[in-house]
Amino acid sequence: MSSTEDSVYLGFDFSTQQLKVVAIDQNLTVVHQYNVQFDSELPEFRTQGGVHIHPDKLTVTSPVLMWVKALDLLLDKMKRAGFDFSRVKALSGSGQQHGSVYWRTGANQTLRQLDPEKTLHQLLQGSFAVADSPVWMDSSSSVQCQFLQSSLGGAQRVADITGSRAYERFTGNQIAKIHQSRPDQYQDTERISLVSSFAASLFLGDYAAIDYSDGSGMNLLDIRTRNWSGICLETTAPELDRLLGDPQPSTSILGSVSSYYVSRYGFSDDCRVVAFTGDNPASLAGMRLQEGDIAVSLGTSDTVFLWIKDPHPALEGHVFCNPVHWQAYMALLCFKNGSLTRERIRDQCAEGSWEVFSSALRDTPLGNHGNIGFYFDAMEITPSAVGLYRFNQDNNKVLCFSSQVEVRALVEGQFLAKRLHAERLGYKIIPGTRVLATGGASTNKAILQVLSDVFNAPVYTIDVLNSACLGCSYRAVHGLVASSGRSFSDVVKNAPEPQLAVTPNPAAQEVYDQMVKRYARLEERVLQESRP
Repeated sequence: MSSTEDSVYLGFDFSTQQLKVVAIDQNLTVVHQYNVQFDSELPEFRTQGGVHIHPDKLTVTSPVLMWVKALDLLLDKMKRAGFDFSRVKALSGSGQQHGSVYWRTGANQTLRQLDPEKTLHQLLQGSFAVADSPVWMDSSSSVQCQFLQSSLGGAQRVADITGSRAYERFTGNQIAKIHQSRPDQYQDTERISLVSSFAASLFLGDYAAIDYSDGSGMNLLDIRTRNWSGICLETTAPELDRLLGDPQPSTSILGSVSSYYVSRYGFSDDCRVVAFTGDNPASLAGMRLQEGDIAVSLGTSDTVFLWIKDPHPALEGHVFCNPVHWQAYMALLCFKNGSLTRERIRDQCAEGSWEVFSSALRDTPLGNHGNIGFYFDAMEITPSAVGLYRFNQDNNKVLCFSSQVEVRALVEGQFLAKRLHAERLGYKIIPGTRVLATGGASTNKAILQVLSDVFNAPVYTIDVLNSACLGCSYRAVHGLVASSGRSFSDVVKNAPEPQLAVTPNPAAQEVYDQMVKRYARLEERVLQESRP
């Protein structure tokens, strides 16, 4: 094995549309990156956006062998480019969350005896009981979701145990559907993996454990005990505890890389495989969130990542076990009305100009004279409501605001919603809290100022182009020392720092601590009015 100075660490991401890898050196600097695009580089699988959308428009799958062949292609690309695999000290990776892989009886024997003269695609042709894996875009399991919730005593009960109410894309409900609709294929299955643990299994040459963090996206794991919930398993399908194997901490070293990779690509035989996880947990690692931090992705839909200690699962949002600290949790919230709504208000109230939009934010006071707006152009996810609702300082509904007030009402309302729902899941703003902003709107300083004021915390901007890959390469480094008690934040302390963008107005806390309470009461009114 090469010296530590020459060591590199790999982070893979088996995402929806491509397979990517990032290599970092001992200074946490990215030294190589490679990718394989599924649609264009593996056209024989005839995917669009990496998936097959079935005629019912609800069932969405991906061919498992496409992911296998993509790994062949990626490693061959790296080999042709002269990448020195002997320098890889550890590797980890992520997979699109919720997707499931069904290994056929006898597949583990095949994994343990891989012939380095052949490709993985050739070797694993007959290894899957279900050829097309259900993925996160699938929403065909509503019957199974309803059954789980009614069996356990309601949606909140499911959330209390598993961190989320029953969702169609969550793996347990997909497994239940496969068991019911394809009993022969289920019967022929000896192991069920997530996309992440499937990918880890390829490197390990053996079945890899599901990690706690990705396992939290299945409606099967008890997030408090970090073990499978007996009642959830029994409600879902028979023999699931055997088929899933025991979950493991996300920082676990699963073993060394299979001899297949040593012979075929020149990996060192002591290259360690650290547990793979889901793409969202991996992104949390890539953004290097710490306790009290919140990351806000401002895109077509807005996504919020939280680090929390004492979770309170709700009917909106998801609580997962934290991928870099086994005693902590992370949460995810998705808000559907993001940049498209901001662009509509810009066009209607700011002459189509971001500069005019920003001026409106700068020229209106914190708290917007008590005016609050809800702008749900499309059916919102958090909370489940649709329509436009405006309230004046006396909490009376009004038909319209002036253009400048409308702009601030939109932006304040969007960020008050994020704070309210984050706090409901157990998030707490603490001294040292940072807001990490990413996505299109994170380039707009006036919008970031409102975000900073609402959370009473400094806002930093980050580049998340390869956050899942980068997070997994960091996790590979950390995995080697995690058992000694060294923290993830200590391991990655020398990685590039996010850029400070804005700090909160001194008057912000007084204004928004009160306003978020008012927003909560008004949201309840909106929900009552929005119900059919």
